[in-house]
Amino acid sequence: MWAAWYAYMQNDVLATGIMSFVMHEVVYFGRALPFIIMDQIPYFHKYKIQQNKIPTLKEQWDCALLVLLSHFTVELPQIWFFHPMAQYFGLETSVPFPSIWTMAYQIAIFFVLEDTWHYWFHRALHWGPLYRGIHKIHHQYSAPFGLAAEYASPIEVMILGIGTVSSPILWCAITGDLHILTMYLWIMLRLFQAIDAHSGYEFPWSLHHFLPIWAGADHHDVHHEKFIGNFASSFRWWDYCLDTEYTPEAVKRWREKKIARSTKKAQ
Repeated sequence: MWAAWYAYMQNDVLATGIMSFVMHEVVYFGRALPFIIMDQIPYFHKYKIQQNKIPTLKEQWDCALLVLLSHFTVELPQIWFFHPMAQYFGLETSVPFPSIWTMAYQIAIFFVLEDTWHYWFHRALHWGPLYRGIHKIHHQYSAPFGLAAEYASPIEVMILGIGTVSSPILWCAITGDLHILTMYLWIMLRLFQAIDAHSGYEFPWSLHHFLPIWAGADHHDVHHEKFIGNFASSFRWWDYCLDTEYTPEAVKRWREKKIARSTKKAQ
C-alpha cells in the first residue's frame, strides 16, 4: 500500500504532503478527544491538576477553530516544504522500512534535540516584548487542556515548530539516513507528548512516574498556572540544571540559596 500510494500520486512531494497533513490532523484531534470526553465526566476530575478550572465545551470549540486555522495557514506550508528539504539531504520514502531499533534511537535523538530548541526559544518568548507580542496568546488558558497544545500565534507556531521539523532534517543532513516512516512516527509521538503535557491531567500511570527525567503534564501545567519556569517540552534536565524548574523541591532549593546568600552577606 505504501509503494502503491506514491506510485498512484506520481509526485513524492504531493504524496508526502497529503499523507503528512492528514496524519497530523487525525493524531492531533484524535489524541485530544479522550481528554475532551474526560472533562465532561466528573469521575475523572480527581485526576485534574487544577480541579477548579474545567474547560467548557465552548472554550474547547473556540480553541479548536483557531487551531484548525493555524494548521491550514501556518503548519500546512511547513509540512509541504519538509519533503523537498529532507529529500535534498537523502530522505528515503521507499520500502524496505528501517528496523525498529533504527527508528527508536533516531526518534530518541530527535526528542533531545527538539527539547533543547524548545527550552531556549520558549524561554526567550517569556522576555517582555516577545511575550506580549507573540507568546501571550498561548497563555490565554492558565489551566491548559489537550486541544490548546498548538493554540498559539502564527509566529510562535513557526518558531517552536522549527525544532520539531529541523531536528530530523539536521540528522538527515549529517548522516544521510532518514526514512519518512521514522519522521511520521516522530511527529506522532511529539504530538502525543505535546497534547499530554497540556492535558491538565496527572495520572498514577503518567510516564514521569516511571521515567523521572520526563516532564509531563504536572511540569507544564505549573508553567501555565504560574507563568514562570518549566520551559522545556519533553525533559526536565534543562530546567533543573539552569535553575528554571518550578516544583516544591525547586522552590525549597531557591529558598535555601537565598538564605545562604543573606547569611554570607551578613558575615
